[in-house]
Amino acid sequence: MANVFPKWSNAVPIKLVIALVLTVSAATGAVWYYCSPNYTKVGYMPTQPVPYSHALHVGQLGLDCRYCHTFVDRSAHANIPGPSVCMNCHSPDLGNILSDSPRLAPIRDSYASGQPVPWIKIHNEPDYVYFNHAVHVNRGVSCVECHGQINEMDTVAEAKPLGMAFCLDCHRNPEQAVRPLDKVFDLTWKADSPEAQTENGTKFVHDWKVLPPQSCSGCHR
Repeated sequence: MANVFPKWSNAVPIKLVIALVLTVSAATGAVWYYCSPNYTKVGYMPTQPVPYSHALHVGQLGLDCRYCHTFVDRSAHANIPGPSVCMNCHSPDLGNILSDSPRLAPIRDSYASGQPVPWIKIHNEPDYVYFNHAVHVNRGVSCVECHGQINEMDTVAEAKPLGMAFCLDCHRNPEQAVRPLDKVFDLTWKADSPEAQTENGTKFVHDWKVLPPQSCSGCHR
């Protein structure tokens, strides 16, 4: 009786298993790589109700971060300024800078009505992540370490992944992120060299007893 299947069909099951393993591995690798915060978060730049330029206000005019984010060095959260802060410069009774600009209409409406400006939150960590701004700022971690060169941004975008791997890299090597306390809000400051950053950062970590947690409970509370 003639064979129903040719000889080459004996290898088909093995080839199918190999193809399945390769396909699953490739899919897993692609999801692991492309679904990380590096791709899902970095670059997020929503259109805000008011086109506020950090490049202008901070980079050119030299506005200190704490003028708007008043409690960033005293609170776990970096507060979003209310319209009264904007009106210190843009009110016709005070600074009178572009006080009639149509771009600032949402600010004027908010100031008059008491309703907050519907800003779109960009840097948004999950509820199960605990992050304290004041703790980091008061230990020499500048805004740029997490937010990038925000002083150069016309429109704020998420510049760093802010995922667990990103945080752990910093917690394991804090000497690479800390700077003198008087330079924390100087967003243009840089160490003279990578070697100087490591040397001075190591000294800061030792002198200030910087011991960032690396266990799960440090950030997941």
